[in-house]
Amino acid sequence: MSSEQPEVVGQQSEEKEVFFGPNGEKISKNAWKKLQKAEAAKQEKEAREQERARERAAAEARRIEESKSTVIVEDEKLPAAKRIEVSQVRQHVGVRVKIMGWVHFLRRQGSLIFIELRDGTGFPPLVQCVLSGKLTQTYEAVTLNREATVCIYGMLVADERAKGGVELQADYWTLVANAHPDIENVFNSESHADTMADQRHLAIRQVKDLMILRMRSLAVQCFREHFFNKDFVEVTPPTLVQTQVEGGSTLFKFDYFGEPAYLTQSSQLYLETAVPALGKVFCVLPSFRAEKSRTRRHLAEYTHFEAELGFITYDDLLNILEDMVVDVAERLMKKAGPELKSLNPNFEVPQRPFLRMDYSDAIKYCREHNIYKDEETKTHFEFGDDIPEGPERRMTDQIGRPIFLCRFPTSMKPFYMARCGANGELTESVDCLMPGVGEIIGGSMRAWDYQQLMDGYKHEGIDASPYYWYSDLRKYGSCPHGGWGLGIERYLCWILGQDHIRNVCLYPRHIGRCKP
Repeated sequence: MSSEQPEVVGQQSEEKEVFFGPNGEKISKNAWKKLQKAEAAKQEKEAREQERARERAAAEARRIEESKSTVIVEDEKLPAAKRIEVSQVRQHVGVRVKIMGWVHFLRRQGSLIFIELRDGTGFPPLVQCVLSGKLTQTYEAVTLNREATVCIYGMLVADERAKGGVELQADYWTLVANAHPDIENVFNSESHADTMADQRHLAIRQVKDLMILRMRSLAVQCFREHFFNKDFVEVTPPTLVQTQVEGGSTLFKFDYFGEPAYLTQSSQLYLETAVPALGKVFCVLPSFRAEKSRTRRHLAEYTHFEAELGFITYDDLLNILEDMVVDVAERLMKKAGPELKSLNPNFEVPQRPFLRMDYSDAIKYCREHNIYKDEETKTHFEFGDDIPEGPERRMTDQIGRPIFLCRFPTSMKPFYMARCGANGELTESVDCLMPGVGEIIGGSMRAWDYQQLMDGYKHEGIDASPYYWYSDLRKYGSCPHGGWGLGIERYLCWILGQDHIRNVCLYPRHIGRCKP
């Protein structure tokens, strides 16, 4: 009564009429028959699907072969097409135009092909193009893939259903370069962060990413406009240096023609040398930190806005920083308010004045609001403890407004920071903390007394001889002066409401992951 069957379906023992299921369990004869029937149906279904797939492939091959004989030419009777960019489409409704770009999205619907075209301009950065008739029957149209580059001619018409309210009704088009069809398998919106980082060169083509990069460019422009409006002079300090600004453990070391040198952590010391010559100076340059940690807000290489100016007080410094943050945010809103709001609907220009909070008061706040140094042991912060990112952000988010965290202990800050007059154990230092992101600015008044600087070298165990040029600033016409540094990536995380700093970088080189 038995017959041979696939092992995964069930087996029958001839001697005892015992039947087994796919996992080796004993089953009834009826259950065994159902398994055989289900397996036969499954195999039949798979055979039908394979046959349909072969038929589709054959039909597609015939269609592609037939498309090779279809040729389109531009109608010379039509008006000459005006070359424009996506950003200009709303100003050319009713005009025959020519737009070149990348196929951001492609949809075939019956005898029509809908293309969302991207050229890197515009808000929104896409224009819908519709191909119909013979335009969809050419070999290039049949084999067209997403991310191909094309040149499309046609009339722009108002259509509220299309993105941006404008549609390009094509009358002619040419393929510049097709894209490989495996673009669909490279990554998707659910891909792991490491996958997105590996494919960053392609991921930045997504609408959100390209808009963020455009906002980054505008933010840099707004900062420069702010500084120039305040009569600052832009200078370009070196990034290959032989002196340190912060801790030596965070320096990238390399050989400089037989001598040790480093990638700069900050341009501050060089900016200070320009103050006696130019008064108020700033720079926009990369800085490097060799901290082998991997967090959502640290980079091995980041863009650093730094500024220095003379003859100011500590209160002046805080007021200048406050004015910069607010003014740049206002400029950015004027240049690209709708675009900014589309990325971060909750963003508002911060209100003045910012909260001034001494480090000692921050320690007190954390203790009173149960923000712990160690959550597991419920250990409170003590004066002199560094407040890490997590607790600092919890405090900032609870307060819910910009904070100038002021007057850190000397033990926590570098040798070049000025001491508070009333308390030599504190520095005239400041971190600007923003809700949602934490620190975006670090600054201080600089030690301008020669002996105090010498004592600072000694305290930090630093050989003063390589810093002779920096020390000379205190010997030849010193003055009270101060400055700050701002990382554009963290600033943009605050402005754009981004939770991870990689989103605002062209190629994010994370600490612990230094590949583009």
